[in-house]
Amino acid sequence: MYGLGAFLYVIFLAIGWILMAYTLNFYYLAYQSRNNIRHERKMRQKVELPTNLPVVTIQLPLYNEKYVVKRLIDAVCRMDYPKDKFQIQVLDDSDDDTVDLIRSIVDEYKFKGFDIVHVRRKDRTGYKAGALKEGIKYAKGEFVAIFDADFIPPTWFLKSAIGHFYSDPKLGLVQCKWGHVNENYSTLTEAQAVALDLHFLIEQKAKSLTHLYMNFNGTAGIWRTSCINEAGGWHISTLVEDLDLSYRVQMKGWKCLFLEDVVVDAELPVQMNAAKRQQFRWAKGSIQVALKLLSDVMLRRNIPIETKTQAFIQLTRHAINPFFLAQFLIFPMLLAMDYKLYTVFWAPLISIFLYVMMGPGGYLIIINKTWSGEKWREKAQQFFFLMFYSTGLSVNNTVAVFDAVLGRKNEFLRTPKFGIVNKNDDWKNKEYVLPFTKTTLLEIFFAIYGCMAVFISIFTGNSLYAPMIAIPTIGFIYVAYLSIVHSSFRKKKQTAGRDYAPTITTGGHTAGGGDGGGSTTMTASTKAADNGDGRRTTRTLSQRLVLAGMLAFLTMGAGIAYFGYQNTMYLLDKAIGFIARAETAQTPEQLAEYIKLTQKLVPADGNPVWLFPTSKTDFALIQANLDSIVLRANTASAMDPLSDSYNMAITDMHMSVGSIRTNLLEVIPYTYITLSNIVLAGLWVAAIIAIFAALRKIKTRTTTTTIQYKTV
Repeated sequence: MYGLGAFLYVIFLAIGWILMAYTLNFYYLAYQSRNNIRHERKMRQKVELPTNLPVVTIQLPLYNEKYVVKRLIDAVCRMDYPKDKFQIQVLDDSDDDTVDLIRSIVDEYKFKGFDIVHVRRKDRTGYKAGALKEGIKYAKGEFVAIFDADFIPPTWFLKSAIGHFYSDPKLGLVQCKWGHVNENYSTLTEAQAVALDLHFLIEQKAKSLTHLYMNFNGTAGIWRTSCINEAGGWHISTLVEDLDLSYRVQMKGWKCLFLEDVVVDAELPVQMNAAKRQQFRWAKGSIQVALKLLSDVMLRRNIPIETKTQAFIQLTRHAINPFFLAQFLIFPMLLAMDYKLYTVFWAPLISIFLYVMMGPGGYLIIINKTWSGEKWREKAQQFFFLMFYSTGLSVNNTVAVFDAVLGRKNEFLRTPKFGIVNKNDDWKNKEYVLPFTKTTLLEIFFAIYGCMAVFISIFTGNSLYAPMIAIPTIGFIYVAYLSIVHSSFRKKKQTAGRDYAPTITTGGHTAGGGDGGGSTTMTASTKAADNGDGRRTTRTLSQRLVLAGMLAFLTMGAGIAYFGYQNTMYLLDKAIGFIARAETAQTPEQLAEYIKLTQKLVPADGNPVWLFPTSKTDFALIQANLDSIVLRANTASAMDPLSDSYNMAITDMHMSVGSIRTNLLEVIPYTYITLSNIVLAGLWVAAIIAIFAALRKIKTRTTTTTIQYKTV
């Protein structure tokens, strides 16, 4: 009962209970969302706007959003609200030609009479939170609405949402539901759409107007300005300033409301690397908020136990990603060790049943209760994609969790948007396309490991578990494949765009135009790839070389793994097969023959257990035991087959053979994790990383581009 197998099994079960607790909490929230009486009562109330409409400040935090910025500002300026009652702040931290585009759009709407300002900071300190913090200093409104670049607020947004603040003076936030303009663009967008819909219609609805802490989603919401200021304003210490502020205001006694019937359309990320970047930021940020605020929440006596429990689960839920990966790694090891996972034959069926009902089955029931008609079938299909997407993202999110726990500071990397609305819209040759990262190498590792695990489950007689292993394996393959394929389309535009904030020098200006007029000279440093002979090139070639190198090393690694298995593990597997036949042999001659075949396959000496080895796995001792069995078989062959001594000898040899079989089964896992295999795997991964790093460090040369802006 003791040893490596028992240790891994205890960890495996402990992780299983942890994952089950988080899953059951989702089902609890699903129940609460359907029985949130306060929320339902609020939704039935008629919202009346005050006679004198309040002043509202609309903040648009932006960074390099040239494909969607006009769509956003146009939508905001179309809102059905008096011009003298709302102020628009375009909080622009861009360092490319988005700056000039925004300037022209803002000037156009200023000319039309809108109170719109283009806010530029000296640097990006604090990133989005820093921009919001800067903007709130000059906000004129009693309320502040916030929209990210990829959102398209409807014309009736303000009048539909602002009235709720007047029914409750302690209401600090109104969060609206996100819609999806490109939901059916690809399997990736469909998976994201159903995940977000479940978040809003289950979690946000369950917590709306209750003692449970609800979070602001960073956009498509309206804040009471006094609420923000009372809680200490926007903090820049985490990557999710929205979640941080949400908790601080609710700890001050403010309430939050979710409006499911006010839907603000937005563009979902269409590139896998962009979606991974967004998920990374959310995962790391939530752990950062947990480290920052969770202890304070837990120690406050005026906060109910249920609130503390839900806060703990919400802020730490991304920790399930490393737990899931640990369980994914351990399970095949237990199968390979032939560890006794259950004591009754029907236990695997119960495991499969619980897996289905706690996982896909339970979610499908909730989807059926949340949507009706054809819509629920569409969402059920999207959930099928979500299963693979979410499991495949566990590697990316695990890296984010460890980044947060270890206190590593990261830049706020925004999610690129390309203005994709229709299914035939193309983004692959646009700027902002992201390359895949080193995390993709880990995803490839888990994909290969998962494929091996499926075969292990089949060959060890546990094929019922193969589908449970196959689902996350397909997820790792799906995410890694799209990460690489989506990267291969990246091209670097040969434009005069700025790589960082420009230095602007204003010259003399005259009333006339033409060549004699004044000019503003903008000098910006841009980087162009140089292939060594003066010709400019693009990153497309680099990405193709990376892909080719990766495929070559993956092929080589697969070949090494195959020959390693053929010459080591497969021999022991065959030996165990002959031992099993010897256990059932009815004559000493048959038994001795199988033992001799076994001896040819088992190494003559050595011990594969390089950490805390024991005599049970010593090949020299195993060979000595096999020799002893052969001698005893030869002795027994001279006995009378009908005698008691003959039968006792056969029984005794069967027991000895069974002990050796147990010892060999204990050896099997260690043949996979020998020092040589670890070194080879390390060299293999290091080679891939080296190729990746080398090709990313293509020689660059700095050019200076001067753009003359003529003043008319």
